[in-house]
Amino acid sequence: MIAGAPASGKGTQCELIKAKYGLVHISAGDLLRAEIATGTDNGKQAKEFMEKGQLVPDEIVVNMVKGRLLQPDAQEKGWLLDGYPRSYSQAMALETLGIRPDIFILLDVPDELLVERVVGRRLDPETGKIYHLKYSPPENEEIASRLTQRFDDTEEKVKLRLQTHYQNIESLVSIYEDVIVKVNGNTTVEGVFGEIEKLLTSSLDKKTEMVGS
Repeated sequence: MIAGAPASGKGTQCELIKAKYGLVHISAGDLLRAEIATGTDNGKQAKEFMEKGQLVPDEIVVNMVKGRLLQPDAQEKGWLLDGYPRSYSQAMALETLGIRPDIFILLDVPDELLVERVVGRRLDPETGKIYHLKYSPPENEEIASRLTQRFDDTEEKVKLRLQTHYQNIESLVSIYEDVIVKVNGNTTVEGVFGEIEKLLTSSLDKKTEMVGS
């Protein structure tokens, strides 16, 4: 499992982990959208709640996640669950089903840096490319003039999202305290992945030893 605040670089690290270890990357948000699009029973139920502006109940999301984790590719290759569970009740529902991670990676980035990363983000509506005013500015004035900012990429909204994130993580610590590991996300992409690599390699080695003994 992997968790991180908004703009912690979690998406990038998930791609690197998937490429290196061949794990099946499972994002609860993507799963939800896919099930709604294909019209599964879970998807239809979820859509009803979303159309009313309500949160999708844990039971529905847990069923989706469970179904995906039990598919042959996830069972054979192993899985990387991204951004889920987000609450104590979600984690307990997975525990009840016997679904538990070998390791829970928590990307740790200072709040001021997270705010700076988010507030400086801009989108090119024509190409869909994401820029950052400080870290990856647009190539020319023409692109710069058409960039837009997401409505929730303001300092006030980011701080609220961070508060929610920390509350979520706090509720998970008691369940995953023996497998949770903080990784410093305030370095280069390569530096962060280097730390994750060490942790995953060590975890896989231990698992292999246990299977062999």
